[in-house]
This record gives sequence, C-alpha cells and structure tokens, in this order.
Amino acid sequence: MTDAGKRFNRDWIFRNISYTFEKGNSYAIVGPNGSGKSTLLQVLSGSMQLSEGNSQWSIDNRELGNEEIYDHVAICAPYLEVIEEMTLKEFLKFHHHFKPFNPSLDIDSIISIIGLHEAINKQIRYYSSGMKQRVKLAQAIFSDTAFLLLDEPCTSLDAKGIDLYNHLIEEYCKNRLVIVSSNDETEYRFCKKKINITDYKK
Repeated sequence: MTDAGKRFNRDWIFRNISYTFEKGNSYAIVGPNGSGKSTLLQVLSGSMQLSEGNSQWSIDNRELGNEEIYDHVAICAPYLEVIEEMTLKEFLKFHHHFKPFNPSLDIDSIISIIGLHEAINKQIRYYSSGMKQRVKLAQAIFSDTAFLLLDEPCTSLDAKGIDLYNHLIEEYCKNRLVIVSSNDETEYRFCKKKINITDYKK
C-alpha cells in the first residue's frame, strides 16, 4: 500500500498508510471498535476502493490486476454470510467450485477437522453461532490461496473453538500471508507484526 486513505463523506477512516505485507508473515491490524480495522481489511481484499493512494497485490513479482485478486485471497469476517439453506457438505462443495480447497484435503476431511461431522447433513440454518463460525473459518483457511484475511476470527467461538482456530493457523497457514483484524489478543497472538489503525487517523 502507498499513501493509502479511505473516507466516508468528509470523515477519514485512515490516511497515509504506506506498508508492505509479505508472504510468509502474519500481521495484526489493531485498534478500538469502530476505528476502521474492517474497512482496511476490505480494501486489502479488493472489495472496497481507496479514496486516495493505491493498493497492489503481487505474486512471484507479478502484479495482480483487480479482477485477479479474488482468486488469491480468502477472507473470514462476521459480515460475510454462509448459505444457510444448504447443508455443510453442500455449502463446501458450492464454495469449492469458486475457490478450490487445499489439494491435500477433501471435503470430508475438512468437515472432520473442524469437528462438524455429526452435523454434516443438517442445514446450516440450524447450526449454533459457534458452529457457523467454524464453517466460515473452514471456507477461508482451507481455500488454496496465498493470502488469508481474518476479521475477528474467533467471534462466537468457545474455548474448544479457539483451540481449533489456533491449530488451523499453526497447521495450514505457515507459508501464507495472514492478516488479522482484531482488538482481542487471543485472535492475533501468533502475528509477528502489529499495525495500530489509530496511527493513521491524521
């Protein structure tokens, strides 16, 4: 990112961010609720345009066009919904058509890893909020992408769910670029670098 800024109407959410995120590293975007962490993450995902400056992704020194970013980025966020009319297996198969999963795992293995094999044929609408969050984590973490963006990834998770989250990060995210937006250290404790969004409010 170079001189990146985003505003809504006359209010600047952040401004003058110049930062390089590198593959194989993990970053935490921290700050109070409502400070703009999620907005920055959406800009990084390519789903929101900057008001000034620019944001550019590259792989193997090749710059990606805006239309290519989607293929290389997976995101888990509270504002992204799953298709609740589908069963878990139907949803993961549907997602796989648009963003293939890690080739070392099949869908049954993914379901087993996230501990939802007993609910495999139940419509997601009947899942608890914690179970739905496990599904969101699965569709992001197991997607075969170089970049992983996580917005408040432990939302609704109990202690076992948080342990699962830490296991997934350790096991499946070592060689990826991981960016976590959160004000809860539980969610970003593994991150090597920290960016405080309040430093870019001027």
